[in-house]
Order: sequence, then C-alpha cells, then structure tokens
Amino acid sequence: MDHVADPSTDPLAFGQRLQILRTRRGLTRDQLGGLVGRSGSWVKGLETGRLKMPKVDTILALAEALRVRDLFDLTGDQARHVDLFVGPGHPRLAAVKLAVDAWPVATAREAAPIAHIRARLASAWAARHSAPNHREVIGALLPELIRDAQVSVRQADTGPSRRAAQAVLAEVYSLSQFFVAYQPDAALLWRVAERGLVAAQESEDPYAIGVAAWLATQAHRDAAHYDAADAVNLATLDYLQPLLEDATDDVLAITGALTFEAGYTAARRGATGTAWRYWDAARAMAGQLPDGFYDPITSFSRAVMGAHAVTVAVELRQGGESVRQATAAEALTIPSRPRRARHRIEEARGYQLAGQPEVALATLDRAHEAAPETIRYNGYAKRIVLEEAESRSPARRRRASALAVKIGLLAA
Repeated sequence: MDHVADPSTDPLAFGQRLQILRTRRGLTRDQLGGLVGRSGSWVKGLETGRLKMPKVDTILALAEALRVRDLFDLTGDQARHVDLFVGPGHPRLAAVKLAVDAWPVATAREAAPIAHIRARLASAWAARHSAPNHREVIGALLPELIRDAQVSVRQADTGPSRRAAQAVLAEVYSLSQFFVAYQPDAALLWRVAERGLVAAQESEDPYAIGVAAWLATQAHRDAAHYDAADAVNLATLDYLQPLLEDATDDVLAITGALTFEAGYTAARRGATGTAWRYWDAARAMAGQLPDGFYDPITSFSRAVMGAHAVTVAVELRQGGESVRQATAAEALTIPSRPRRARHRIEEARGYQLAGQPEVALATLDRAHEAAPETIRYNGYAKRIVLEEAESRSPARRRRASALAVKIGLLAA
C-alpha cells in the first residue's frame, strides 16, 4: 500500500503540506483562496512551489481557514509549534475525562434526587457565567455532577423518572462540552457530544434535544463538517417547529439559537443571503422572548443578537459590516463573562478585517478582562496576537507581545 504523506510528521515542502491539508478539509483551491481573499490560481501557485511561502499574516489566515491545530503542520518550521484551535490541556481535564469514561453498571452509590442535581446544575451555570476563570470553576464541579447524573439514570425505576434523569444527564453533558471544547482531546469532545445526543433523545424533552443538537452542530462546524452540521441542525428545527405555537420560553429560545446556528454555518460556507436570512429569523424569535430573558446554556436572548450579527459579518469576511455591527452592538449588555469575552474576540476579528489592528488589540484586551480563560483557548484571538507580534509598528508589537504573555503564547 502506498504511503500517504502526513504533514505533521513527514519532511514536506510548504506547498505539499498546504495541498494535503486543503484536501483533507474537502476544499477546492477556489474555496480556500476565497476564504483568505485570494484566487484559486494563487493557491495553486503555492501548492506547486511556483510561489514562495507567504508572510506570517497570510500563513495565519490559511491556518485559520484550514482549522490547522499546530502551525508546524502547515509550515514545517520547528520554531512554529503553536496550537491555534486547541488550547493547552486544563489541569482538571483528566478528572473530567475519568468521570465521563466511567461506566456505573454496578455501584453502591445512591442516586441523588433529580431536584438536587438540577439545583447544582443551575449553580454551575451561574458560576460559569460570572467567573473569569470559568473553566476552572466548572472543571471542579463536573466530575461529581457527571457521576451523580449517570447513577440517577441507572437507578431510575419508572419511565417518567428515567426520562427526567436522562434530561438532567443530557444537560450535564452539555456543561461538560463547554469545558472539553478546545482541549487537546478531540475524541473526548465527540464522546461527550454523542452521549449528550443519546441522553437527550431518551429524555423526550424538546429543550434537552435542542440543546444537544445545538452543541453537536457546533462540534461538526468547528471540524469543518458543514454538511453534518446542517443535517443535525435542520432536522432538529423540523422537529421543534410544530411545537412553537404553544412553546415555553426555553423551547422558543433553543429554536432561535438553532436558527442562528444555521446562519452561522451558512456564513462559514460563504452563503451571504442565507446567513443573514437565518439571522433575521432568529432575531424575530428573540423579540418574542420576555425582557431580560437569557438562556443559561446557549445565551440566546435579545441582547445576544447584536453579537451574532458581528459573527455573521466576520465569517463572511465583511470587514466594514463587521465594524458597523460591532458599533451597533457596543451598548448591549451580555451578562455572561465568557460570552461577553467571545463577543469581544469576534469584534476584534472584525476590526482586523477592516484594517484597524490597533482597535483589534485593544478589543482583545477587553476580552481578557472579561474572561481570561476564554481568550486563552480561542484560536482567532491567538491568530491576531501572533500576527501583530510581528508587525512593523513597534507599538503594536509591544502591545501584542504583552497580550501574548497574558494568554500564554509567550513566556513572561
């Protein structure tokens, strides 16, 4: 059998690495070129060696488009071992993984009451939204929550009690996925996502089913599996649609969140009209929610729609529109610290696209103030910091380098 080159280990030229990674993502040359503002013939020139390796800003743009985990995989440069879309392993990852992988077929542990687990879950979500070190906080809570939720399903002795336990277990897996995302264990992420889907289906709870699908959609999209993301997303919307006439606020909110996710995926595909159409539909759903409503899992609310508009514009690479939407969303109050930090990162991407790197760096500083653990694990933020750390402007280099130290990209 012929050896298939692996850019992570084989001594390949830059162009060969680019072609292998592009092919793995299922992108044509024209598609990849469009994602970085270039042509398909330019990509071909790089792959064939007719053009030299581009400058660092373009390399980072290619790495982002290809969802490259480590810059070394693209460049082959030993000095560029930098994880972009996977952060450093959190100290509590091993304990969370052990709890996820446990199989309580036989246990002397007595199941905690469902109401008790639900109260602990509510406290965990509240802590996640309010803590700057949110991964540390929920990482400390998750192992016991996972074990108690697993045992509650195992020991449920009636149909209704088992469905209620499955709904709680699905939500615990949802909380777990927020912790596991961007950790260096992709297999664990998929186990959590898939178990969440199974538990949600067993619960027969529309909100639990919607949340599990919302998270699975994100996992597929982050892996550039756009067709799979749409399949999960749109099938769940079809399931929820007939329930909306008499829907509770949480079911309306998860339907709105999934509607936006369909637009987000469309934006990743470059489908401008479809992306904004879904955003408009999601905004209309948000408008039906009570004042002050804020979904604790998805953050769906009236307040978050401005942030979602920034994301759509950024993914469509509309720099001017990104800045316009960022300005319009500036007065919005997002109560969740990690979600507020994520919004600042999206704003920074928009300013970078619009040729305003100083504002982008200042906005990333604000993201760090809101939630350091969000920016530390965000590949888009790291890309901007790395790019500006090599700027010709001494002031930008200093500011970017200081931020790189804060988020762990450079040693202090």
